[in-house]
Amino acid sequence: MEDASTPSPFSLTTRTLDDRATRLFIALAAFFCVNAVLAEFIGVKIFALEDTLGIAPLQWNLFGQVGSLSFTAGTLLWPVVFLMTDVVNELYGRRGVRMISWLAAMLIVYGFVFAFAAIALAPAGWWVTAAQAQGVADYQAAFAAVFGQGLWTIAGSLVAFMLGQLIDVAVFHRIRRATGEKHVWLRATGSTAVSQLVDSFVVLYIAFVLGPQQWPTSLFLAVSTVNYAYKMLAAIALVPLIYLVRAGIIRYLGQARASQLRAEASTG
Repeated sequence: MEDASTPSPFSLTTRTLDDRATRLFIALAAFFCVNAVLAEFIGVKIFALEDTLGIAPLQWNLFGQVGSLSFTAGTLLWPVVFLMTDVVNELYGRRGVRMISWLAAMLIVYGFVFAFAAIALAPAGWWVTAAQAQGVADYQAAFAAVFGQGLWTIAGSLVAFMLGQLIDVAVFHRIRRATGEKHVWLRATGSTAVSQLVDSFVVLYIAFVLGPQQWPTSLFLAVSTVNYAYKMLAAIALVPLIYLVRAGIIRYLGQARASQLRAEASTG
């Protein structure tokens, strides 16, 4: 007969959603995915960095090409994605990064499927001219132009994103094995340096060299180099934030639980 004073084994376990590590992973995954999806959709806009900052144009001259500092609006969010990748890598390892990366890729595809479905819907006649006062002559055409990104651009972005993420996690853990738990900045920026080198060149190659625009090699190399330089500057600028986020997570989880997660992450 079971002793009534003996606690049930179920009372000794923590409910799944009461576990802080589980809640943290859900929050990080959600923030990672929403930033990745938003970056894809707002990336259709190209902005002039010099005009935005109110400074004189900085004309770069690379590979025989000359241009100003123009980037997609998605660059506002991709540095946050890099940061989230490093945080998840640190605590949840390869499996965690791969899981959120594939989830983000599937959500991006899901979003574009419904964006194209929305474009295909027959617009209400009054809606087409509803924004003429704001200078939009045809709301349907504007909607299609903003949300109907070219398939080559979508394909290039997805392929580059997944390649970059898989390379990032591999380099991150290679540096971690070499340095142990020291030099958080080195594995964060080092993994970003390699992964974004691939990402920056692959996305433009697929979208604009293989795609219908067929950029010349010199233009492809010049624009890719400028984009890569921007991403690396952003990654370096985020190093202090990495340490702040890391400190906040340790306070939230507790030193012992955070150390346990880092140990598990380092093994796979």
